[in-house]
Amino acid sequence: MTTARTATPSTARAINDRLALELLLERGPLTASDLRTLTGLSRPTVADLLERLQRSGLVAHAGESAALRRGPNARLYELVADRAHLAGIDIRSTGVSLVVADLTGRTLGTATIPATLPVLPVLPVLSEGAEGAEALAGAGAGVGFATGSGAADGVSAEGGAEGDLLVERTVEALLATAAAAGAKELHTVAVGAPGLVDPSTGTLNNSGKLPEWHTKLLAALRSRPGTEVILENEVNLAGIAEHRLGAARGRRDFALIWLGLGVGAAVVLDGRLRRGASGGTGEIGFLPVPGTVGLPGATKCDGGFHSLVSSAAICELAERHGLKPEPGALGTAAGADTPEPADLEPAARPGPDGRGGAGLGADPLGGDAIEPAAEAVVRHAVEIGAEEFLEELAARIAVGASAICVVLDPGCVVLGGEIGQAGGPDLAARVERRLATLSPLATEVRAGTAGGGAVLAGAVLTAGDSVRRELFGGE
Repeated sequence: MTTARTATPSTARAINDRLALELLLERGPLTASDLRTLTGLSRPTVADLLERLQRSGLVAHAGESAALRRGPNARLYELVADRAHLAGIDIRSTGVSLVVADLTGRTLGTATIPATLPVLPVLPVLSEGAEGAEALAGAGAGVGFATGSGAADGVSAEGGAEGDLLVERTVEALLATAAAAGAKELHTVAVGAPGLVDPSTGTLNNSGKLPEWHTKLLAALRSRPGTEVILENEVNLAGIAEHRLGAARGRRDFALIWLGLGVGAAVVLDGRLRRGASGGTGEIGFLPVPGTVGLPGATKCDGGFHSLVSSAAICELAERHGLKPEPGALGTAAGADTPEPADLEPAARPGPDGRGGAGLGADPLGGDAIEPAAEAVVRHAVEIGAEEFLEELAARIAVGASAICVVLDPGCVVLGGEIGQAGGPDLAARVERRLATLSPLATEVRAGTAGGGAVLAGAVLTAGDSVRRELFGGE
């Protein structure tokens, strides 16, 4: 026979404190009466916890409620947003995007550093009215460093001294953005990077395919005392954003298929992100599928699902169907993710992870955000109703989606990334119809809605969760 354990007074206080803090985070300023109603706690208990939380610096007075008469009952309490600061970073081969936020997740400032370094000094941009991860996801975090016209005359940061300079500039940008936002230090930084992230050690498996400066930047961030650095695969962060803010909100099971420069997946089952033994869950670029000229290998995803739905493959498919978007839409801006098909040499394709293109939908590294070629052509195809192209593209995507579904049965597939978002509900509906002919399992297909800033949004959510676990207590 087992006996239920009674919570000690200290445990009960910790639980009550966390409950109140979570309510203030979710709902904003509340009165003591509001907290009593929402928590069911007694008047003395709420009074004690508010006094305790004010002493800890987590809660402060925030004026009085207009709905109540003046006096103690009308006094509002709010979470002290600058009690701790956090940052999200999106690392890609084309450069780095970052955001600094407060304890509530509200965006305070953003910056971007292209891999082709500008000659002129750059300044961080403070946020004006952005309200956190949801604003990042919707807006694509398009605010960044003012790189000027000298960016094209900068140095390319593949490695060596150029890579070291990029790492130095990125750390300087992070500190400058934090300082400009009023943050004396950063409590936690969540980093999204392409590649396998070992879930047991938190290390990035470069496999020699990613620029050397990626690992150097991670080492530089981790060398700073007093700041926790959380490393996560960028598609997994995008999956977190879709789960918490986007198309999969409210679902306990779903799979995100990221369609960008490369292809990858994030898997959420029973409400939890699944990473696998080596961090390789979602490496669907390596998935052997029909319709390719060969099979993928241990060191390259050519011949796998990547060969069917990468940006280069989509551009080739569009050309075969005689499709071209409006003049000026094709091409790449400074730092844009997707090169023209002819420019995508094998060495420039994503590494073994197949996820090199996950990131911001808008040009994250400055410029006029010229739409990448594959994204532009898919958007154009939807606008003009290019049936044959869209049906063939949907059939290709459904092949990979079907493999995910018959193994994991997620019940829902979200098409994310720049291309998934460009295809919107039209492409999602076509993939769903095709998928129904390949899999016996009923699966809904939705267009991603977390926006071009999904990776940064997921990073802010991840960093915020970590900070609040420490400050609020609990799991």
